Amino acid sequence: MARFDGISSDLSLPPSQGLSCHLWDGDVLCLPGSIVSAPGPVLVPTRLQTELVLRCHQETDCDLCVRVAIHLAVHGHWEEPKDEDKFGIAADPELEEPRNAFLQAQVVLSFQAYPTARCVLLEVQVRAALARPGQSVGSVVFDCFEAALGAEVRLWSYTQPRYQKELNLTQQLPALPWLSVSADGDDVHLVLDVSEEQHFGLSLYWNHVQGPTKPWWHSNLTGPQNITLNHTDLFPCLCIQVWPLEPDSVRTSLCPFREDPRAQGNLWRAARLRLLPPRGWQLNAPCSLLAEATLCWQAPGGGPCQSLVPPLSRTNVTVNKTLELPLLNAHPNLCVQQVSSWEKLQLQECLWADSLGALKDDMLLVETRGPQDNRSLCALEPSGCTPLLSRASTRAAHLGEQLLQDLQSGQCLQLWEDDLRALWACPMDKYVHQRWALVWLACLLLASVLFLLFLFKKDHVKAAAKGRAALLLYSAEDSGFERLVGALASALCQLPLRVVVDLWSRRELSAQGPLAWFHAQRHQTLQDGGVVVLLFSPGAVALCHEWLQDGAAASAPHGPHDAFAASLSCVLPDFLQGRAPGRYVGAYFDGLLHSEAVPALFRSVPVFSLPSQLPDFLGTLQRPGSPRPGRLGERAKQVSRVLQPSLDQLLQAPGAPGYPGDCTRDGT
Repeated sequence: MARFDGISSDLSLPPSQGLSCHLWDGDVLCLPGSIVSAPGPVLVPTRLQTELVLRCHQETDCDLCVRVAIHLAVHGHWEEPKDEDKFGIAADPELEEPRNAFLQAQVVLSFQAYPTARCVLLEVQVRAALARPGQSVGSVVFDCFEAALGAEVRLWSYTQPRYQKELNLTQQLPALPWLSVSADGDDVHLVLDVSEEQHFGLSLYWNHVQGPTKPWWHSNLTGPQNITLNHTDLFPCLCIQVWPLEPDSVRTSLCPFREDPRAQGNLWRAARLRLLPPRGWQLNAPCSLLAEATLCWQAPGGGPCQSLVPPLSRTNVTVNKTLELPLLNAHPNLCVQQVSSWEKLQLQECLWADSLGALKDDMLLVETRGPQDNRSLCALEPSGCTPLLSRASTRAAHLGEQLLQDLQSGQCLQLWEDDLRALWACPMDKYVHQRWALVWLACLLLASVLFLLFLFKKDHVKAAAKGRAALLLYSAEDSGFERLVGALASALCQLPLRVVVDLWSRRELSAQGPLAWFHAQRHQTLQDGGVVVLLFSPGAVALCHEWLQDGAAASAPHGPHDAFAASLSCVLPDFLQGRAPGRYVGAYFDGLLHSEAVPALFRSVPVFSLPSQLPDFLGTLQRPGSPRPGRLGERAKQVSRVLQPSLDQLLQAPGAPGYPGDCTRDGT
């Protein structure tokens, strides 16, 4: 590398005290090296200062330049006179005058602005007699580094050898004034405002941090331009480069979509996970993607993928780079999950789904190893990791001993291990088959019972009247109320109705049990297009409130024949799921209950007060479209005459014996 004496045309000195400098010809390599101790007073850079200027070759041909001023000061202290000869100062003042002694330094100035990178070497010196430790001795100016509008400029400066940490300065140059980016709905417009005669090149490219740039679109254009991009084409690393079509022209680059939410969303949607046999995987994306990767276990039937401790650490993933999974064996339930730092979006891929088939109903066991060969095992379930030999009410706890035997007998597949932990996948097929066999057996038994009940009731239906079926449900709280219900049932039998009530089926009710009896009667009534009548009393209301608050565990049947208590387990789901309208009717007796006492859940169906609302009640019990509205009033009077004495007697003397009625009874 040749040297030349004197001041370069790129280097200038502002007025200072005894400073001189010259520039080495050509660029040098930027090798800062390690910091060393100063052998005495030395010159070091203390501050960088920049200024934007134009370097014009002709009146209309100018380039943008960055002028850099390097401020210098003395670092270190003078030593004893015996060592002064090491620093270029005469040890004997009589042999060399102080004005002829100098402090010298080689100062490196580094400049980076994509796509330009330069490194120059300056030699500066100052008279030792004018140098004071810690004081500034002036500055030198480098004029200048060419740069493009909108570029990011980075500067470094240090000495060779390096006596202190290098100076650095980063500066964003102003953007090109005639290139603007604007949005219009889903479109983005690139507006280039130049003269009609100017020729320039325009390039769109992906600026990869982890690799070279990738061109996307390029064109040579003339004059003003308005280029439209669709919002789906935007990515954070999509950049625009513009330059005049002239020799050695400076190119201006802009990356305006780095923080654009649409570009961030497009990048995440374009990202793909793929498997690279035998144990590799890769995240492919057009740009660098800030995301964390974790290995997770995806159980069949949906639900979140459960993160696994090892083998992947939750660190930012390098895109388009092959990564290895430290697994012993592959499994279709093992998935890689990416979590984006932008809005916490997730990308999940079960890597071996194509080669190993669908997800398996296997149980993942997590083994933790302690000192002295102690180990513990737990099963990964949606609720967490359940110890195998625990009393928890989960599938893994119920099958804990069997799973432990499967592991010890070698039936489980080891997926991963280290010194402290291991992962095992144990098949559950045989346990699932046993469970389904029991389910099918129970269903077959229930179907047989229902079929026998159907055959038994078929003969009764043929013999009964052809009117609409009405199943009366009530709470048997005392004999007086039972007599009142019996009177109502007897009166309704005089109408074209087939009345079913447990008062007339005690033998059948005792043989089958309240729940089975009600289930069969409700099924038959609704299948025939009938209606279930809920007769509310204070006891029935209290029983409903118990069910609504505490569930089935809080409510037991009040007696061996109390079908109402048994029926709530089937009635309540119909109301809770909106299936009650058209199938249920409510009623209560005047003087025994207020309308507000009926639970709100049951008011989704008509609720009548008897006998005051008997016409409306009987009209609701009629089959839809029945052409007999004119006789409802007369029939209501008949039913009221039968019902009123029993109601009066109950109100005056509660607990009186009931009367079952004289209608045809089932099962007695």
